[in-house]
Amino acid sequence: MFDLDLWREIFQSINKNRTRSILSGFTVTFAILLFTILFGIANGLKNTFKEAFADDATNAIFVRSGRTTKAHKGLQAGRRIQFKNEDFDYMIDEFDEKIEFITARIYKNVSAIYRNEHNTYNLRAVHPDHQYLERTIMKEGRYINQNDLNNKTKVVVIGRLVAKDLFIKEDPIGKYLNLNGIQYKVVGVFKDEGNDNEERLIYMPVTTAQQIYGNNDYIDQINLTYQPEMNFDQAIRFGNDITRKLKNRFSVANSDQRAIRVFNMASQTQGVSKMNAVLGIIILIIGLGTLIAGIVGISNIMIFIVKERTKEIGIRKSLGATPGSIVSIILIESIIITTVAGYLGLLIGVGILEWIGPSLKDYFITDPAVKPSIIITATLTLIGAGALAGYLPAKKASNIKPIVALRND
Repeated sequence: MFDLDLWREIFQSINKNRTRSILSGFTVTFAILLFTILFGIANGLKNTFKEAFADDATNAIFVRSGRTTKAHKGLQAGRRIQFKNEDFDYMIDEFDEKIEFITARIYKNVSAIYRNEHNTYNLRAVHPDHQYLERTIMKEGRYINQNDLNNKTKVVVIGRLVAKDLFIKEDPIGKYLNLNGIQYKVVGVFKDEGNDNEERLIYMPVTTAQQIYGNNDYIDQINLTYQPEMNFDQAIRFGNDITRKLKNRFSVANSDQRAIRVFNMASQTQGVSKMNAVLGIIILIIGLGTLIAGIVGISNIMIFIVKERTKEIGIRKSLGATPGSIVSIILIESIIITTVAGYLGLLIGVGILEWIGPSLKDYFITDPAVKPSIIITATLTLIGAGALAGYLPAKKASNIKPIVALRND
């Protein structure tokens, strides 16, 4: 049953002893505030790493060509390595079981016109698998398919911001877009979780670009993803196999680092994972240290408060108060102060993170925030520590004889 007199007495005690109540609350507020900010910043750093790789598959390998820097097998340095369709087919035949998705890329800059609107964009000619390597999200329509490749159809898929620039509020699907004087049908609009530049791209079938821009079978780059079940060591070996076999195919010296360049996301992904793990451990240690400091602080204050109220306890006992009622008053008072102070620390911490959040992007901290469950757990821990710290001396003091408690200095 709700005891109104008990609660009135508790709040009167808090009001009469404002200094000790504020001191107890400040310890908890500061601990939760610091805890919230630390975990928020840690999550902000993790968000930055996550955002940096949001628009690429984490199991991707990018194969680029360049010029040789060393003579090899009678061939001079400075030789240009040019990938072709046959090299793309070679990759599929040679590594079929290890490849999840694979695409070629051809890069072009195009002038795009639709009615009175015009702008310049980067164009990528690709295979259908490119959608999965770039984690492209279709907003409207469809992506490039195998039929487009086979028939060399003049179709394009445009980014959300391209549609916004050129078509304004008009639906672009089915409309024709002029690229360098040639009309292409828009069959899809995509969005991307990367930066805005990723949504200012135009995609077309690789075979269409080869026919229109050069009438050849040249490709600029080969991108692929390895099978997800591969572990780190297997992925690294796979990347090394690609490098070795392509260098052998193009008669490139093993020590030549520029002719065939293979970038394996496995190394970078593992590096980011390790960094996140180390960061998480550091923040956890600092957070636990802060929490322990708060526990020690609230515990010392509660022990002092109980000792300070020994005479009060003696008076209560002489007036007929039971040991249980004395302990419950002290515990409930402790829990109320800790709960309110913890919630206040959470509000201040979240408010600070929201206030300084936008400016922290310059320091590679994106959307710093913390899960409420973590802070609630920390607050409950402090409440438990405060209750335990108050219970033990309160229990001891409640068993003291009234005459002894009244003599206490």
